[in-house]
Amino acid sequence: MTYLVIDGGSRMGSLGDRFNQMTGKTRFVVFRLFLHLAGKEVAPLLGVLNSSARHAIDADGDIQTFGEGLAEICQSLLQYDVYWQSVSNEGDVFWDEGEAGDFVEELFTDSAQRYHSGIEVEGLESPDDVFSVPITQNLIVMLTVAYEGDVPALETDLSNISALKTALKALTNLHYQDRLRAVQIHFSPAQLGDELTSDQLMLHFPELIPL
Repeated sequence: MTYLVIDGGSRMGSLGDRFNQMTGKTRFVVFRLFLHLAGKEVAPLLGVLNSSARHAIDADGDIQTFGEGLAEICQSLLQYDVYWQSVSNEGDVFWDEGEAGDFVEELFTDSAQRYHSGIEVEGLESPDDVFSVPITQNLIVMLTVAYEGDVPALETDLSNISALKTALKALTNLHYQDRLRAVQIHFSPAQLGDELTSDQLMLHFPELIPL
């Protein structure tokens, strides 16, 4: 049931999907997106990301709050489309909620171990504060979600701008459709003042495909 899109191709077990749909099982999808933006103009996004992280921590795991943060981030990314540089996406389809949860944890661990990735919620009062510290020229946003049902816009190759825009809108809609079951947001660098160089980008995010 796997789909994997890190090299422009994709695969899905459609026969297994049809069989499980006939038996009435719930379809769960775990999806992860990497989006690389470049340019000093993307600095305000760090404020949006940190604000969402702060609200998520304060909400203590409330999926609605996580979904609101995801929707805000997706809308912000769409506004910064001229700075998009490269992307990759991957995921898997499950018919068992426990197995889907295990994969969510696996992706969480991987995303958190990426270079300077995580959340940084201390010392930032507003998005404008990012201008008071050295600004990285590269930013990676990592979005991981688990959802119920079928979303073709997410389960395909996203290595072109049109498909990526559609996918970000689909992620936003999942929140409003109450179909999200898990949300993770990571970004690199996470610490304000740190830098993600081009060499570090290639080393720690080798799956990225130029847009």
